[in-house]
Amino acid sequence: MPANRNLSRYAPDHGLTTRMVTTMFLIGLLYVVFVGALLVILRGSWPIILLIAGAVFVAQFWFSDRIAAFSMGAREVTPEQAPELHGVVDRICALADMPKPRVAIAESDVPNAFAIGRNERTALVCATTGLLRRLEPEELEGVLAHELSHVAHRDVAVMTIASFLGVLAGVMTRVALWGGFGRAGNSRDPNVAIAMILVPVVSAVVYVISFLLTRVLSRYRELSADRAAALLTGRPSALASALTKVTGEMARIPTEDLRKAEPYNAFWFAPAFSSKESLSRLFNSHPTLEQRLDQLARISAQLARP
Repeated sequence: MPANRNLSRYAPDHGLTTRMVTTMFLIGLLYVVFVGALLVILRGSWPIILLIAGAVFVAQFWFSDRIAAFSMGAREVTPEQAPELHGVVDRICALADMPKPRVAIAESDVPNAFAIGRNERTALVCATTGLLRRLEPEELEGVLAHELSHVAHRDVAVMTIASFLGVLAGVMTRVALWGGFGRAGNSRDPNVAIAMILVPVVSAVVYVISFLLTRVLSRYRELSADRAAALLTGRPSALASALTKVTGEMARIPTEDLRKAEPYNAFWFAPAFSSKESLSRLFNSHPTLEQRLDQLARISAQLARP
């Protein structure tokens, strides 16, 4: 009997599932409130609001992964072009009993990896040339097992959908700030003036709440992926070694390269920071290195027990 392709041998994480459902519920509720507020503020413009909201949602869900892959320079490779990388992915997929995703390489000295895709059929796993040069085979296996757990747990798709409202609110905030206040000041209709002031305020509040919700989920899902990868491969020490090596190498990467990678931190195995004072450290997409290593040490001790 063929294996059920909706399941894998990755350890289930009920905490992650609960957090994904909760985040999606809160994001959905926030979305309803956001659209409702816009309809009240911008009376008479509801067809345009609904059309824009629907169009951005479709674009975000269907094309965000392709846009991200293109932006990060992912180039799909065949087994003949990258036999070692494909060999590692083949072993993980066989171990996890999951379909093999597309495999890609990004020409970048930043040592990192990412996985994207709405589901297993559209999934793509990518390693940078910097990562391939620096890691031993067991370390690379740990990193890719981490990335493929995101696909198996479907949290990549959830993060894509969850980030939609923040993107929409951010766009509306910028549009209102660029053009709205000027028109509000010149308008003789007090209702128009109030509306043009309220839109960016409501959008900004929604953006902040959406941002914080997705960041909380993002930090937990990274710990979940570390845990699932360590249990699947049975080598948490290899993943810990890869984490330490990748994080340490970030300090040696040119600032310009880190700035190019930084906008996609939510996708990366380890975040790229262009400086220690980066504002993104205040709202990290990843848990700290210490948290990740502590968890892997506990798993290692657990696996060592008779």
